[in-house]
Amino acid sequence: MKEEHKILFEPMRIGSLELKNRFCMSPMGDGGLVGPDGEFTPDAIEYFVARAKGGVGLITTGICVVEDEIEGVGRGLVPCTAFNVPVFIRQAAQLCERVHAYDTKIFLQLTAGGGRINNPQWSMKGKSMISASENPNRWRPDIFTRALTTEEVKTLIKRMVISAGMAKAAGFDGVEIHAVHEGYLMDQFATEMFNKRTDEYGGSLENRLRFATEVVQGIKRVCGKEFPVSLRFSTKHMMKNLGHGAVPGEEFRELGRDMEESLEAAKILETAGYDAFDADVGCYDAHYWSHPPMYLGKGVYLPFNEQLKKVVHVPVITAGRMDDPDLAAEAVRKGQTDFIGLGRPTLADPEIVNKIRAGKTADIRPCMSCHDGCFEHMGTLISCAVRPQTGRERTYGPGRAANCKKVVIAGGGVGGMETARVCAIRGHDVDLFERGPQLGGNLIPAGQPSFKENDRKLVAWYSKQLQDLGVNVHLNTELTRPLITLLHPDTVVVATGSVPKVFVIPGDDSVPVMTAAEVLEQKKDPGHRAVILGGGLVGCELALALLQEGKETVICEMLPDILSSGAKMNFCNKDMLTDLLHYHRAEIHTGVKVTKICKGSVVAADEQGIETAIEADSLIFAAGFTPRRELFEELQSEPYDIHLIGDARKVQNIMAAVWDAYEVSRNI
Repeated sequence: MKEEHKILFEPMRIGSLELKNRFCMSPMGDGGLVGPDGEFTPDAIEYFVARAKGGVGLITTGICVVEDEIEGVGRGLVPCTAFNVPVFIRQAAQLCERVHAYDTKIFLQLTAGGGRINNPQWSMKGKSMISASENPNRWRPDIFTRALTTEEVKTLIKRMVISAGMAKAAGFDGVEIHAVHEGYLMDQFATEMFNKRTDEYGGSLENRLRFATEVVQGIKRVCGKEFPVSLRFSTKHMMKNLGHGAVPGEEFRELGRDMEESLEAAKILETAGYDAFDADVGCYDAHYWSHPPMYLGKGVYLPFNEQLKKVVHVPVITAGRMDDPDLAAEAVRKGQTDFIGLGRPTLADPEIVNKIRAGKTADIRPCMSCHDGCFEHMGTLISCAVRPQTGRERTYGPGRAANCKKVVIAGGGVGGMETARVCAIRGHDVDLFERGPQLGGNLIPAGQPSFKENDRKLVAWYSKQLQDLGVNVHLNTELTRPLITLLHPDTVVVATGSVPKVFVIPGDDSVPVMTAAEVLEQKKDPGHRAVILGGGLVGCELALALLQEGKETVICEMLPDILSSGAKMNFCNKDMLTDLLHYHRAEIHTGVKVTKICKGSVVAADEQGIETAIEADSLIFAAGFTPRRELFEELQSEPYDIHLIGDARKVQNIMAAVWDAYEVSRNI
């Protein structure tokens, strides 16, 4: 272990409960890990045990619903204590018993519900949507919630307390209350703009927090003062309008809860009995703060939680891209936080804490902050873009091959590297051929912007894994049919990726033409004012990178909206990238086609043929990619076992390439 990381492995307490280190697995949605009676499935148990085995001191489960009458949830979506008490406790007891074997503690996260932030299509049993008051739904502002009755509020509080008692009976070490956080139901009660009640649960800050305070007071009465209760808490909502958040550095008027009120609220909640604050920033109206994409920096919540720590006397847990142990250790030393929350990083690498302890940080598989495998899959099976077995630990391991084979791989992009890694783990003799001078494929240019640090780390991680596994990597060598014949392989995997689409734009040569990759790798200079042909992910990320360098950028997109083509993009990432482009004043033209280059300008025509001349120092192609599958087509008559994966099969994203590669290679 590095000397500077030792502080992260000091034993720490939440209330009277001692944890072996400062690392907590942050709560993530448990989609796909729930049985028909609301119980944790065997897959859920293996999922959590893998993270306990990986070294975290505390695990907090995803939300567990406490009732199904006031706000119906439907069976099998999330854990629920109300459907079948004996089954829930039986499965939970097995989970706790196995997690405890690794000296890891575990909290059950209990939720009062979603309220206005629930998607209307998920509303179950025909029930109307609920909130503290009549409020517009987050996703459908034309749909309004109804206000909970006072009796219903008291019923929810009672069910939270009963469920905490069940958690204690099952062996959980504590509970986390969800939440005065992210705009969920209890947060709607705490937030003045959503709470217009006139009973004891509305009005003053103390009254608006009464829901949360009566919950913890009831739990302490039933479970004992020594039973730890943490609170999921948001210090600032970052809401500049309903459904719209503010980007970092933007001046705006906070419509939700601001820091000043949050600090006052924290004092009240600590006095009520909460033993820790699991604190973040944001709400569903500013959702990318609560679920930070790569465009938000590492440790984004630390400045806020540093203020929180100054007013409370109980521990503060901080997540939000905290996977850098140097950053984490420094944050503890500076008094910005007490515990380090790792949510998505534990999905990408369950062993992250053990690797930090062993000083093997180069072996940590990085989280991409892409939300493709976790958030996008939460309703079906929570997983990870770069680790397909996440959520399927019980059944989807690679395993050793019954018969070792000679496997030859064409292409050193992410698909080829994942294939080589898994095949080597399974015992195959692997040769990987990359026609360029380095591994990484399209991740090399994609990882150049400052906000794509973890793309670069993923390439470095793969390179080290292949070296450690003894994979024969051949750089500057294109795999050809004659070379394959000489190698006599059993299996050939074609992972040759894709190439940028480039086409001829008529006109003069007054504006130099280049590809996004050439600009990102600094092979060509775009000048001060660049016109980007294509408003997909590559074009928009390039535009943001250039804007952050102080350049002017113009995006020309044929479709009606940017970021609407290619692989589906999570709404947190999509909305933040869009907002950042507007904040940095990108010039965006949609529904247009670039028709010619003329006199230092690019001419774009709309659907009616109306032309606009756009001054430009360069025209950059970011109009998508074309699969490279010539080798695969050439090998169709050969007797080898042949597979086509990744972008060479279908141009998508990192997750598709990794998942293709993992599925194919675990069956070779």
